[in-house]
Amino acid sequence: MKSRKLSRSRRRATIFGAAAASVVAGAALLPNWSAGAAVVDDPTVDAKTKATFQRLADAVFTDRTDALVTGKQGNRQEPLTNGFSGDVKLSAGTARTEDATLSSLGQRKDKLAKAGEKYSKAATTVTLNATRVTGRTAKAAVTETTTLTYAGATAGQPKTTGFQAQHELTFKADRSGNWQLTGVTDTDQGGLAVNTLSKPVASVKATTADDTMPNAARAATTRNPAAVPKTGTTYDYKAMAAYAEKYVYTYNKDYPDFNNHTAGGDCTNFVSQSLKAGGWKHVPGYVYDYTKWFGNADIQSDSFVGVNEWSWFAQNSKRTTALANVYQLEVGDVLQMDFDRDGSKDHTMIVTYKANGIPYVTYHSNNTLRRSVASLVASYPNAYYYAYRT
Repeated sequence: MKSRKLSRSRRRATIFGAAAASVVAGAALLPNWSAGAAVVDDPTVDAKTKATFQRLADAVFTDRTDALVTGKQGNRQEPLTNGFSGDVKLSAGTARTEDATLSSLGQRKDKLAKAGEKYSKAATTVTLNATRVTGRTAKAAVTETTTLTYAGATAGQPKTTGFQAQHELTFKADRSGNWQLTGVTDTDQGGLAVNTLSKPVASVKATTADDTMPNAARAATTRNPAAVPKTGTTYDYKAMAAYAEKYVYTYNKDYPDFNNHTAGGDCTNFVSQSLKAGGWKHVPGYVYDYTKWFGNADIQSDSFVGVNEWSWFAQNSKRTTALANVYQLEVGDVLQMDFDRDGSKDHTMIVTYKANGIPYVTYHSNNTLRRSVASLVASYPNAYYYAYRT
């Protein structure tokens, strides 16, 4: 990114130029550790400070979401984080990082627009889940909930897409007791929120592999392939989609939640539940046998919860067939991704909507509702994609 002039009068009135101004503000507000400055003991984080932590977190993620929206979001000329100074503010380093993030998200917005994906408005809220304080460092765990409205949605298209994401914010107090936001970390194991730039987290690699494991065929990502309608099946695809959309944010307590339990998160467990809701039957047996498939509150086969193991079962059982192109996916079909193209699949999603030739997927880790396949391909053009007709 090219350097910018730092004079306020010469700053461009855009979200990205304004974000650069926050760097200046942060630099001007570096902690005063001079000999004459008052030094306080390790500060406490009272309810008022926690509330300010939450407001600043809300500002950070709202600014990021706004960067994806075509036009001015809420007629704001400056990032919301510019309004924070004094007791709680962004550090100079974090301001620079956020400036770069907003610029990168602006570039993502342009890529999405070329793929036909535009958002007319957005709404982001942040919930403070917990705060842990050690000396002059505070760690705040937050949940971001964002809804994006599709621009120019026609009849039959979904009006919105949305997601939840988990983050940890690090605050550090200077010697005068003023808090600065010094770091923002995505803590979801998926890392597939549309407004995050962090590299998606790969799933656990399969522990067993030999020549008997069926290899899924990769799917192309070119637009407008020949349609492949679903025929001759007894599965209830509407029930699969309804289940996924019902439990995308509020998990079904009849199954375990694999977030924070195992690398790779809850994505395949969630898709398996949705398939089961639409008519997939258990195949009981040994949990490590990929030719078996079962899951309930007490026990789950590896094929029920593992990305690669699910793929092996799905192909070996003939419950799925490979699609040549991701845009041939229909409601109830499954999409997998291999982020680093190492041959081991990393993420599983289910199609819950389709309109005008565009499939929309719903998934866990991050919890995401009706994200278009066009958005995924534009955001992760180098990933390998695998499309399964169920």
